[in-house]
Amino acid sequence: MKQSQLFVPTLKEAPKDAEVKSHKLMARAGLIKQTAAGIYTYLPLGLRVIKNIEAIIREEHDQRGCSELLMPALQPRDLWEESGRWGQYGPELMRLKDRKERDFCLGPTHEEVITAVVRDYIQSYKKLPLALYQIQTKFRDEMRPRFGLMRGREFIMKDLYTFSESRADLDAWYQTMKIAYTTIFNRCGLETKIVSSDTGQIGGDAADEFMVMSEVGEDTITYCDQCDYAANQEFSGLSEGDPCPNCEGTIQVAKGIEVGNIFKLGTKYSESMNAYFTDRSGHRQPVIMGCYGLGISRTLMAAVEQHSTDDSLLWPKAITPFHVHVIPVKMTPENEDAILSLYNNLSRTYTVLLDDRDERVGVKFKDADLIGLPYRVVLGKDFKDGLVEFTDRHTAETRLVAVTDLPDLLLL
Repeated sequence: MKQSQLFVPTLKEAPKDAEVKSHKLMARAGLIKQTAAGIYTYLPLGLRVIKNIEAIIREEHDQRGCSELLMPALQPRDLWEESGRWGQYGPELMRLKDRKERDFCLGPTHEEVITAVVRDYIQSYKKLPLALYQIQTKFRDEMRPRFGLMRGREFIMKDLYTFSESRADLDAWYQTMKIAYTTIFNRCGLETKIVSSDTGQIGGDAADEFMVMSEVGEDTITYCDQCDYAANQEFSGLSEGDPCPNCEGTIQVAKGIEVGNIFKLGTKYSESMNAYFTDRSGHRQPVIMGCYGLGISRTLMAAVEQHSTDDSLLWPKAITPFHVHVIPVKMTPENEDAILSLYNNLSRTYTVLLDDRDERVGVKFKDADLIGLPYRVVLGKDFKDGLVEFTDRHTAETRLVAVTDLPDLLLL
């Protein structure tokens, strides 16, 4: 795409209310713009990253037999009364009335809705197991929205719900989704740690969180320096230096950003909402459920937090808004055809951003650092001889190369 046609409102200074590096950079790079406290507009570059994350999620879920659907954000009180959560959830639940004074909420999660959707269809074990997921905007009336996309009042999330006939089947789904989540975050360029956690307002029998280690994280993680033990400190009650409960190791403490959370719901919702099936022996049993949430907007935020300096982004290749940034030092009538020919040739294989703006080269380079694409191709004085300055920003290597060699250097 030509940069002159793309809406990328880069800023010299971060907004005054931006506290953490990712919030500052996302605002400066033209990824997001605050609409109200905890509510953001995703600008074109930010939305492209969101769509790339969503594509990875869909690939990893679909190949594991999960079906995508889309549920309403607006949910009636009646369903939440069935589950018992209308009076339990607390002030984070955004409640409203329609013109007939009927109570509704804006969904922070969808256990009630999905249970109501499937209970009329799951009458027999022959229709199990079933896995349904959606990608949708969620709402929580946070008392103190902060840190940009980390704690917002409106956010994008993937939530998956599994329905099984036995605890063994639920355990199998749980392990499958642990692997899927690890794969998704690895593909997004994030290293995560799986930690045991409390089930909180979702409820159920067990829960695990996927944490990205970061100094700006709001959760404190306790983990062993010798084995794979890890747990949220609120759940473990351990402190740094304590002995590991699983081995002879010592507990370490770090901050983490929660990007995913998975739950063994068991029969919490199926029993209260009458979602039963006939088992292989002809007996009526409550469906056994699991719930698996992944914060897409938080994954965007965590990627920026991990892959940036104070003034520069460097996107992981799988989620970058564009692969290649082509920057002519100057576009003239004499070189315009050659520049467009290079741009069109590269665009057949890669997503390319061409900085065709009438700006000083210094401005172009500063914006390019903020935008943070993995590959940079600068067309300078040697371009007339078929040579360009090529930078692989992941290796920090810059060299003069022939235009014909570019396809061999752009490794995705």
